[in-house]
Amino acid sequence: MKQTREIIRLKYVCDLSDRAISSVTKISRPTVAKICNTIKDSGFHYDKIKGMSDSDLSSIISEKKIVSEKAEILIARFPQYAIELRKKGVTQQLLWEEYINQYPDGLRSSQFGRLFNRWKNDKKISMHINHKAGDKMYIDYAGHKMNYINRKTGEVINTEIYVAILPASQLTYVEASSSQNQEQFMRSTERAIWYFGGVPSALVPDNLKSGVIKASIYEPEINRLFADFADHYRTAVVPTRARKPKDKAHVENAVKICYRRIFAPLRNDKFYSLEELNEAIQIKLELYNNKKLSNMTVSRRELFEDVEKGELNKLPVERYPLKHTQDVKVAFNYHVQLKEDKHYYSVPYLLKGKEVRVIYDDRNVAIYSDNIRIVQHKRNRSPHKYTTIKEHMPFNHRFADNWDPEKIKRWAESIGKHTLWVVCYILDSKKYPEQAYKSCMGILGQAKKHGGDFLELACRKASNLERVNYKFICDEVSRIKDQYEKDQDDKQPSLLPEIHENVRGQEYYN
Repeated sequence: MKQTREIIRLKYVCDLSDRAISSVTKISRPTVAKICNTIKDSGFHYDKIKGMSDSDLSSIISEKKIVSEKAEILIARFPQYAIELRKKGVTQQLLWEEYINQYPDGLRSSQFGRLFNRWKNDKKISMHINHKAGDKMYIDYAGHKMNYINRKTGEVINTEIYVAILPASQLTYVEASSSQNQEQFMRSTERAIWYFGGVPSALVPDNLKSGVIKASIYEPEINRLFADFADHYRTAVVPTRARKPKDKAHVENAVKICYRRIFAPLRNDKFYSLEELNEAIQIKLELYNNKKLSNMTVSRRELFEDVEKGELNKLPVERYPLKHTQDVKVAFNYHVQLKEDKHYYSVPYLLKGKEVRVIYDDRNVAIYSDNIRIVQHKRNRSPHKYTTIKEHMPFNHRFADNWDPEKIKRWAESIGKHTLWVVCYILDSKKYPEQAYKSCMGILGQAKKHGGDFLELACRKASNLERVNYKFICDEVSRIKDQYEKDQDDKQPSLLPEIHENVRGQEYYN
């Protein structure tokens, strides 16, 4: 026993290897290893063993067979424990407590943990148990591509292969897409979420530009559109850290398996459209997800249904409407222009002159200031029109005190019927007359600058050509006046006689 104690001391105090202990004690290495493993499996620390009697220490070493029998019973339960650990709130300590209640003479907590960790490593369990159900969805693209043939041209078109995985159940989603651009990336992510039938608490993409503008360990900059996508699905974006391969080990492993289970079986098949390729991928994907996990009694699909499906957040009623962004300055009339439609939307008048961000989709136009949404309008695609909320207008509008539609019409009528028609047309085209005051006054002001007769002619032409707007009328007034003055100059008689003795004539210069 003295030699046994010395072996234990050298192992746990001096931290020597089995070979070094064998060299010091002159005891064979297999014997040293056997004693060290027995003490390790017993769960006793060196401080406690040091104070034991020789008989107690001898009994511990002789009980190895009993410990092994208990271990076999415990190890048989590990596959089920691996499933249970994916459930929220379930810990290894809780599982041990349930085990010891059922087997009062079972192994202690430290032995339980050591055997469980050894089981994971020794058996090379294909899934990790340190991920909670519904917590994260890992996203990446495969390095290799698949392709299809354009039936008309015969061109071979390469596709990107998108891979997403829920690490708790290892349920995997794979699809081919035409590119990795922002729209394709977001739509692939959306289809993955709907394939899983729920939303994870966080999306973990690799640092591709479609999702992450700037990678950083501490504060990565998320693409604005992808951040809005995550907000729609009420989830978070947590990019992997740059140059930290362990952060994305799950999805990279899924990509490797994807090569074996999808790429390889389909390598000799020919496809003639992206849809046809994705149909074949989905067939292989279902076979993969329904295959039993290594050393486990369940498949990825069964594990997902049992453990993870109920932990995912609910899907929204509608899919994400793809949005676009535009930074713009608020004009003097407290409106911003959506350049794509050339339509104007109001914001509170206090924001005039300030920079705002417009985020819009097929249905809505939202305007943000200082990262706070100020207003959301229904999208209107009518060019050169205004969408105005009355509350956005100032209480003491600069025209409201001194001007009204009737006063402007009386002014126009004093110039002519065509001018009156133009002013009435502009006033009627706006939801709120105040929006048209400045245009009307600008047009009427041309009478003072160029003359009422010229303005009347310009308004008549504008109505005939259906080009009733401030710019056209102002240009036309100026053009008509210039043409009139030119014509008058041409009609002006010359003050010199046609023939005079001082007029030399063209022959003089021959």
